[in-house]
Amino acid sequence: MGDIRLTRVEQGHTKIKNVPIAVTPEGFWCCPTPVGFQKSLKHQHPLNKLKPSSPPPKSSSQKKAVSLSERKSVPVPSRLVVSDAQQCNDPEEGPLTSTSVPTQRAPRPKLESMPKKVAIEFGEPGTCDMKLLLLGKQGFCVKLSVHKDVLTENSSFFSDKLSEESGLSCLQVDDCEDVEIYVEIVGLMYCKEVKQRLMKQSVSRILRILKVAEFLGFSSCIQSCLEYLEAVPWNGEEEEEKVISTVLRLQGEGIGVNPVLKRVSPDISNAPRDTLSHIVELVLKSNEERGRREMKSIVLKLLKENNSLPGNSGSADLCNGMINKSCRTCMDSLLCLFNQAAEPGFGDISSDNKEPVVKLIALEADNLSWLLEILVDKQAAEEFAIMWANQQELAALHGKLPIVFRYHISCISGRLYVGIGRGEVLPSKSTRQLLLQTWLQPLINDYNWLQHGCRSFDRKLVEEGIGRTILTLPLEDQQSILLSWVGSFLKTGDGCPNLQRAFEVWWRRTFIRPYVEGQNNPMSDS
Repeated sequence: MGDIRLTRVEQGHTKIKNVPIAVTPEGFWCCPTPVGFQKSLKHQHPLNKLKPSSPPPKSSSQKKAVSLSERKSVPVPSRLVVSDAQQCNDPEEGPLTSTSVPTQRAPRPKLESMPKKVAIEFGEPGTCDMKLLLLGKQGFCVKLSVHKDVLTENSSFFSDKLSEESGLSCLQVDDCEDVEIYVEIVGLMYCKEVKQRLMKQSVSRILRILKVAEFLGFSSCIQSCLEYLEAVPWNGEEEEEKVISTVLRLQGEGIGVNPVLKRVSPDISNAPRDTLSHIVELVLKSNEERGRREMKSIVLKLLKENNSLPGNSGSADLCNGMINKSCRTCMDSLLCLFNQAAEPGFGDISSDNKEPVVKLIALEADNLSWLLEILVDKQAAEEFAIMWANQQELAALHGKLPIVFRYHISCISGRLYVGIGRGEVLPSKSTRQLLLQTWLQPLINDYNWLQHGCRSFDRKLVEEGIGRTILTLPLEDQQSILLSWVGSFLKTGDGCPNLQRAFEVWWRRTFIRPYVEGQNNPMSDS
């Protein structure tokens, strides 16, 4: 075992503290742990320096202890002020020069103005041929006794510096942002298995090591860090973003980082589109109710997150095309099932034989509702509205089926009316007219059942959506639809959608507003 020598750089501040460290066969310390390094800093805390204590005992290896009054009287600067040559000298080689010492006792400094300079020395000078000074911010200094051949062999940065001056015995690195990591990386240069030394360290610390290793040109350490990042799990999205941003920066400098990037980026350019298509197909074909419902919720949530990201319009168009294709498939399947259920002999068969058809109708209707929800969220449901408005054959078969078979279809129409009423779907006037012409009466026919037999049905929301959709049409079309509604409402009451608010708006537009405008327009009397 060896010792760490902790020294102050100013005269009169020498303090020797022995801390056990591991030493390599070459005589150099080997990667002190971060905990040990922080303990060294803790022992050097400024508050500890100002506490009265008895002077250390004299010994042959220590200089004469300075009295407490002298130590308090020397102001310690926030940065090192001695020359490079003085910094590279050992305390045994002679006293270090420093700024002049005042004869009078200086006032005790305030806590906020306490000095933060710490000087730590690693290594055994007798076995090394070079000193390395690492100067951090706020006056932090670490002196390392090192071997030139180790530095030049492992670091292109040190190799370039030492090749400029072959006889250099002391090298200084200024403004080190992370001195602790610099110290650890110099220690890693003495290790044969760098990757083993990185085991059990956090991802954030590995990223710090990677940054300094890149600056020093320590290629084997860079490779070991990348191998570590490729193998270790990343905790949370924030850590993942830090890893990817660091790796992409290295990629720009020509460093091979593909193994790490493969975790978040596929090799095939169209893989995301094909994968999404496959996922949607699996969900649509699933017959397990609970699993299908949960996966629909998960996929819908993730697609909403994708929609919030900018700059993906091209991929969004491809996704919309794939979803619309699935919609057509579901509508074709519904039409076949309706034709099968509308056959004259279908009502006479046993309920066990009817049940599979009923379940398939409910499944396809649920699939269409899910796909419509995706398109609405992506602001791309106009084509769906066109396809649904043109399903006249399906709407004609709707009245021939028992209500328990068909009511799921009316939920799709209701969701479209709600989307138009909210401004989430913006089909053309002709499409809106056709939607109401084709699907409003089937919805009215199913309305009583929807209120009492469909838990997900929101009566007020659908009624507001229908009314708002009607009010987007020309006044003559509003009149035609609302007068037809009045007849149904007077017959069935609560069994019919309550479009009273839309009726009142239409009434005011028709009978009140023209009269008010006529009174305010003097030209109308001429």
